[in-house]
Amino acid sequence: MTDAPQPNAWLLMAVGDNRQHGGNAGYDDQADVYYTWDSTVSNYANVKVGDPVAIWDKERLLGISVVEAIETTVKEKMLFRCPQPECGRAGIKERRTKHPRFRCQECGLEFDEPSTEVATVTEYRSRHDAAWTSLDNVLGGEQLRSLCDSPKSQLSMRSLNWAAFRDALEDRGAERALSRVLGRAPDYFFAQQHGVQIEFPSGHAQAVVRVRRGQRSFRDHLLNRYGGRCAFTGTAPDRVLEAGHLYSYAELGEHHKHGGLLLRRDVHRLFDDGWLAVNPSTLRVDVSTSLAKFPQYARLDEQPLHVNLHDRQVEWLDKHWEEHRA
Repeated sequence: MTDAPQPNAWLLMAVGDNRQHGGNAGYDDQADVYYTWDSTVSNYANVKVGDPVAIWDKERLLGISVVEAIETTVKEKMLFRCPQPECGRAGIKERRTKHPRFRCQECGLEFDEPSTEVATVTEYRSRHDAAWTSLDNVLGGEQLRSLCDSPKSQLSMRSLNWAAFRDALEDRGAERALSRVLGRAPDYFFAQQHGVQIEFPSGHAQAVVRVRRGQRSFRDHLLNRYGGRCAFTGTAPDRVLEAGHLYSYAELGEHHKHGGLLLRRDVHRLFDDGWLAVNPSTLRVDVSTSLAKFPQYARLDEQPLHVNLHDRQVEWLDKHWEEHRA
């Protein structure tokens, strides 16, 4: 029996003082929402929708997620290069304490002002906020480097050994975070992790089992039923509301008509982790002690839900309560 194929995974350097970009004017990132790069960097065309990503700042892990979508834009960009005519490379590094300000990593030339040019590039922006899970400082920079396919790589976008990375997180007790990322991954990533096949439009019929399908229609069903209303916090814009399963989708692999609630994005994360729960006896919100120090969540404690529940939903909430409170 062969092992399930491992997905392509990436270690992405977040913007900030540690993301060096001497060859251009920098990038616009928001670590828990999106990541930006362009066609001048290595691996620019290799990141795909469905790839798991780990975001770091060169010193520590910030969080993990899965690429949901990638937007591309063609634009003009200022590029900085080594002024040495025989070199002209973009691999230059700005120095904070030494002068001259710049040093070319290719030819070693030191200089105060780089040569410039305007080039047409393709800019990429990946979204990963739906499955974002903060794991601030769970792994340090040195360990993250060792988990890359090329540990000595200096690239901002590095290929990550997913199997080794997964094992490292499990060793640090982050199994629930991994489960959440896997449970919200696209169909083909979920299938890879569980060793199943996906049906492709071809002449060969293949059996499909435990593959995540219908998430969009499941959310539409909940929106039609509840309108723009988070079950815990009340009305909210549709774009911040997610279809929250009241059970482990990764275990059951199917959507149940009465198996979900609309949850605000942050509430969804907290519910999955058990920091927010519903007491099945009173049908009132229970806030964990870890969350009670945050006023915006503490005030939810003992409050009734903003929606009416079906008996089947109460049963699922009872199981959730048993897992996280009993």
